[in-house]
Amino acid sequence: MAAKNRHRLYALALVVLKLVQLVQCQVVVDDDYSSQINNPAVLPYLTQLVYSRLSNLTSTILTSEINSRSSFCITDPEAEWDRAFNYSSNLDFLTSCIQKTNEVKDAEQVGRYVNGVLDMYGSINAVPESCPYPILQFLNLSKYPCDLGDISRRLCTAAELKFYFNNFFGSNSSNYLRPNKNCNLSSWVSGCEPGWACSVAGSNQEVDLKNSRDIPSRTLDCQSCCEGFFCPHGLTCMIPCPLGSYCPIATLNKATGICEPYNYQLPPAKPNHTCGGANIWADVRTSSEVFCSAGSYCPTSTLRTPCSSGHYCRMGSISEKRCFKLTSCNPNTANQNIHAYGIMLIAALSTLLLIIYNCSDQFLTTRARRHAKSREAAARSAREKAKARERWKAAKEAAKKHASGLQAQFSGTFSRKKLVTYPEQLEILNQTGPETDYELTPHMYPSAASASQQPSERKKTEPSDLMEMMHVIEEDPYHFEGFRMDIGDKNLEEKMPKGKQIHTHSQIFKYAYAQIEKEKAQQEQNKNLTFSGIISMATNPEIRKRPEIEIAFRDLSLTLKGKSKHILRCVTGTIMPGRITAVMGPSGAGKTTFLSALAGKTVGCAMTGLILINGKKESIHSYKKIIGFVPQDDVVHGNLTVEENLSFSARCRLSADLAKADKVLIVERVIEALGLQSVRSSLVGTVEKRGISGGQRKRVNVGLEMVMEPSLLILDEPTSGLDSSSSQLLLKALRREALEGVNVSMVVHQPSYTLFNMFDDLILLAKGGLVVYHGSVRKVEEYFTGLGLTVPERVNPPDHFIDVLEGIVKPSTSSSVSYKELPVRWMLHKGYPVPPDMRQNSAGVAVMPAAVSVGDSANSLDTRNEEQSFAGEVWQDVKTNVELRRDIIRHNFLRSKDFSNRRTPGVLLQYKYFLGRVGRQRLREARIQVIDYLILLLAGACLGSITKFSDETFGASGYTYTIIAVSLLCKIAALRSFSLDKLQYWRESASGMSSLAYFLSKDTIDHFNTVIKPLVYLSMFYFFSNPRSSFTDNYIVLLCLVYCVTGIAYVLAIFLEPGPSQLCSVLLPVVLTLIATQTGGGKFLKNLAKICYSKWALEAFVIANAERYHGVWLITRCGALMKTEYNLHDWGLCIALLILTGIGTRAIAFLGLVTVQKK
Repeated sequence: MAAKNRHRLYALALVVLKLVQLVQCQVVVDDDYSSQINNPAVLPYLTQLVYSRLSNLTSTILTSEINSRSSFCITDPEAEWDRAFNYSSNLDFLTSCIQKTNEVKDAEQVGRYVNGVLDMYGSINAVPESCPYPILQFLNLSKYPCDLGDISRRLCTAAELKFYFNNFFGSNSSNYLRPNKNCNLSSWVSGCEPGWACSVAGSNQEVDLKNSRDIPSRTLDCQSCCEGFFCPHGLTCMIPCPLGSYCPIATLNKATGICEPYNYQLPPAKPNHTCGGANIWADVRTSSEVFCSAGSYCPTSTLRTPCSSGHYCRMGSISEKRCFKLTSCNPNTANQNIHAYGIMLIAALSTLLLIIYNCSDQFLTTRARRHAKSREAAARSAREKAKARERWKAAKEAAKKHASGLQAQFSGTFSRKKLVTYPEQLEILNQTGPETDYELTPHMYPSAASASQQPSERKKTEPSDLMEMMHVIEEDPYHFEGFRMDIGDKNLEEKMPKGKQIHTHSQIFKYAYAQIEKEKAQQEQNKNLTFSGIISMATNPEIRKRPEIEIAFRDLSLTLKGKSKHILRCVTGTIMPGRITAVMGPSGAGKTTFLSALAGKTVGCAMTGLILINGKKESIHSYKKIIGFVPQDDVVHGNLTVEENLSFSARCRLSADLAKADKVLIVERVIEALGLQSVRSSLVGTVEKRGISGGQRKRVNVGLEMVMEPSLLILDEPTSGLDSSSSQLLLKALRREALEGVNVSMVVHQPSYTLFNMFDDLILLAKGGLVVYHGSVRKVEEYFTGLGLTVPERVNPPDHFIDVLEGIVKPSTSSSVSYKELPVRWMLHKGYPVPPDMRQNSAGVAVMPAAVSVGDSANSLDTRNEEQSFAGEVWQDVKTNVELRRDIIRHNFLRSKDFSNRRTPGVLLQYKYFLGRVGRQRLREARIQVIDYLILLLAGACLGSITKFSDETFGASGYTYTIIAVSLLCKIAALRSFSLDKLQYWRESASGMSSLAYFLSKDTIDHFNTVIKPLVYLSMFYFFSNPRSSFTDNYIVLLCLVYCVTGIAYVLAIFLEPGPSQLCSVLLPVVLTLIATQTGGGKFLKNLAKICYSKWALEAFVIANAERYHGVWLITRCGALMKTEYNLHDWGLCIALLILTGIGTRAIAFLGLVTVQKK
């Protein structure tokens, strides 16, 4: 029976909820009602009826036009309503208010109505919404008693709610509302005071809470506000306090005259007026007394419970949250201490990084050790085979001599019909003596007993298998794997199939060192060649020849733009393949400029004349892939070993079709030729960290170009800083290149006499870029002697020539030639035209008419020194700089047809090579990376503990400092990616390596820091500040921020020098963050803030936090977001803008990398 009554009473609430909008309500006065109000069976269900109307009312707050104005701070109105006004779990405050108003009407008649509905339809859910009137007729009721008490007449209508909440979007303070119908200058009742409310005037006036558009007249029966409600100052109605608030009845503090816990005072001249309920619900700064205090939780707006041990309660909580493990939470704790988790995270991260760095370093070290062992074993095996081959050749020669002696003896014996016997047999193949020249023992005549058998045995053994094997080994000793030449027996092993590919490092090194030993043996043979041997070597098809490049230049002149200054003038000649050409001259003679002009690397100069490639007028850039240019400075990677530098250059610049074993062979050959075996595994070193010696570094600089097997090799002072022996070693290596058809040209300063004689041709330049001599080195003294310039005894000829060109050494009195006449003398000697302005230096010299009539106008410049104004000079300098920049950009974007016939690795394959190199470099810079992480860790700990997390601004201040700190530290660290190796990049890109692969590899390796650094920072900052947003949200925002600022750092590093780029990296985040956080200012400042990356990052941080504030925090959230002009819907947009900024800045950086930054 009790269950049935409960079912009927519950049905009552649902029926009233269905019919409340369709039935006009009439007050039914019943004098016996007061006896029903305390009925425990009726009161809870009447409370449900009132709550249903209250729910409809509060839903208007978020579903009316207020929602359209507050859409920036409310994402889901239904969910926000549920978190702010869903009191269904506890309606005690509503029951208390019903009892206080004491105006509920005729509960017995309502019960009769519900019973009639159940009897008619059988179930409350079966009652249609459109048929209440037949039910009324069935119950014999003329009016439906839906006005269930005075509380409904005191609640604010939808019009009053709009009036109150729209006040937050205006300029007025939330403490004082605008005048309205009930509260104005002419009408001010007690209900207009804070904490008080009144009832609707007139018992017959209808009140439509949800759909009312006008404020009703509400001035009667003013009372204090119910507990759990707040009554604003200037309104005469009640509004339920949201969840997370605490709204008790205020008590008067007689000492201060303030109604506590609120901050309003009693009105003057009203002695009967008492403290009422809450008076305001606004942001936390204005109405913090309404918020449930930190350390407590409020399941309803009238109940506040202290947090128990093991739990924590933030401000405005409706329930207590259990603390994580490993944290200590005492009673009344407002926040949990999760520092232990931060320490655990940084410990795990440190362990992971240590494992990554140590394992990677150990992996590289172990692999390098294994390769070194394989290489040493292969080299040792190749040397042993070479020595065995020499022993075998010596043994074969001894056998031949012995066989020749026997033949002579046999012929003499048979002619005299005498028998010859041998006392012992010569064992050549089994001798194991020292590696010296083999000597034959004196031959004894054979005995008579064996004389008859000797001839027939010799005939049988001459074509033996052993002799055939000797011939095979002689032809190809390095591929005869099965014969043990140091023993000499037929200990044969299984030979490698001919078609088997070489894959393992051991096989590759064996192949490489076998070829090297073979080349050494060939060189030893070439030392003692006869004339016929030289002819056979020259016609030997096995000697590889590279594509030949012959460069001829006719009347070549270079003039600085805007200054009319000659750098080169009237240079004519040819540099031939297979020869080494030395370019010499005093300082300022234009030697480097001359070779740069031949290589197509000059900018900012006006060039006249003609350069022919193999007799054709083609661009030198068409042969870029087979041209090596060694700069004067040692531009190598100091944090790589010698072998790594050379191997990388070989992999990226040799033909992609070349087998790996052949590439290794080339690298090993260069290392062997340059004498770098002892330092092959040593770091080259930098200015800060010493590595190999300067001479070895110079040879590595040359080796970078030699490993790509160029056809034209241009070197700028390769012997500067080298001693005599190192210079000779370098020249021998270059001579070996020349034997393969390489055109070698180099600038040399004062070579020794021995080194000077190792050159084939000489180009001697005087100051002003004029040629004094161009021809064979062996004829240079003869030419100058003909001019009366004889080299004194014990004087190095090149030193003497340069001293003469400098004017330090004057020609002898017997010579009438001045050093200024030497260029003209050479022109006349070769029959070249002489420019008119140089004829004054040819006084006394017979000048042929043809020599002065051709090309005079083309090779002469107006050298008149015209006076210019200051403005004219400034304009000329600006014009020259613009032209220079234009030439640089045009030079960098110049694309020519490829005639080199070499297919180098593509972008993807080069990206793989670059990735391995950059990763290896970063592993060797692990100490710098650790310092970066420690600084970030310290910054996170300091900012997390110093900046207190503010609920009023959702932690905006702490996040502002975070953006500045992370941006600054990550930018400075990212500058190292491109600012430290610009010279190396310019050299590699000029040689044809892919700029895109270089850039992408750097960026890819930096992604490791992009992922790790936010974790390092948040491991301290997040667990010290403990914001409401999740760790994941903070990590995503910080990840995108680091990605964005890294791209900006790339731009600064590429476009600026190291000093200015570091300064900009410090100032830029500070300035942009200050602009982004400005709430005032003009329109320009606001528009500028919209394009600041710091504004997007800060907005994303604040939004991620603001989304976690609900219930009583709703107005605080909207107020803070409205002040900063943030929008909850823009979190994804902010993340996307940060990512797009990172991508865009990377695109700009790459554009700068391939254009304006090459020099």
